[in-house]
Amino acid sequence: MFRFDEDFTEDDVSQITNELDQNYQLRPNDVLRLDVFTNKGERLIDPNFEFSTGGNQTAGMQLQQQQALRNQFQYIIQVDSIVTFPLVGDMNLVGLNLYQAEIRVAESFEEFYEDSFVKLRINNRRVFVLGAPGGAVVPLENENTSLVEVLALSNSIDRLARAQNIRVIRGSEVFLVDLSTITGMRQSQLIVQPGDIVYVEPWRRPWIEALGDASPIISIFSSAVTLWLVIQNL
Repeated sequence: MFRFDEDFTEDDVSQITNELDQNYQLRPNDVLRLDVFTNKGERLIDPNFEFSTGGNQTAGMQLQQQQALRNQFQYIIQVDSIVTFPLVGDMNLVGLNLYQAEIRVAESFEEFYEDSFVKLRINNRRVFVLGAPGGAVVPLENENTSLVEVLALSNSIDRLARAQNIRVIRGSEVFLVDLSTITGMRQSQLIVQPGDIVYVEPWRRPWIEALGDASPIISIFSSAVTLWLVIQNL
C-alpha cells in the first residue's frame, strides 16, 4: 500500500523540517457550527441568568434547549466560498482563521443583536490513519495538532508498526517521517492538516503471510489424510 512508483525519485519526496505553527484558514467544504450571544457573551459566564433573573432555573433550562437546537444545525462553506447564516445571509469567510471569521460574523449580527458575541467551530476537520493500526479517522479538535499526537490518538505505533517509515500524504506531496530515534523525531516536527493521510508501514512477516495463504490447502490436505485414516481403520 502506498508504494512508490518506479519513476518516483527521492527528489519527489519532501523532507520535513520544522514547521511554524499557524492558525487554520477556512476553506470550501468546511462544516461550521455557529453560536451567537448578546451583550458580549454574557450568557457564557451567566448560563443560568442568575445576574439578570435572580436565579430563574426555567430560563436556564430554556438556554440548554436553545443550545441543543443550535447543535443540530451546521453550515457548509460552498465551493464558491459562500456560507449562508440565519438573518445575516451569505458571507465569504474563506481564507480567514476562526478568530477573524468570528469578528466578521459578529459585525454582521450587530444589526440584530446588541454587542453580539460569536463562536464558530469547524466540525469536519480530520486526518486518516492507515497501515499498521488497520485504519482510523482522527478528528482535529485543536489548532496545530502534531503528527505525534495523531499517532497517539490512533494507537498506531506498536510492535507491528515500523516507526522509521511513516508517510504523510498531502495532496501531491509526500513526507517521510522517521520516529525511531530522538534525532529523527526532532527533525520531523510536522503539523498535520485536514485531509492528510498518515500511512504507518507494518512489519512484514513473509513466513506468517505465506502460512496464512497456505492455510486452506493445508486444511484440505489434513482433512483428506484424516478421511483416509478413518477408511483404513474400518
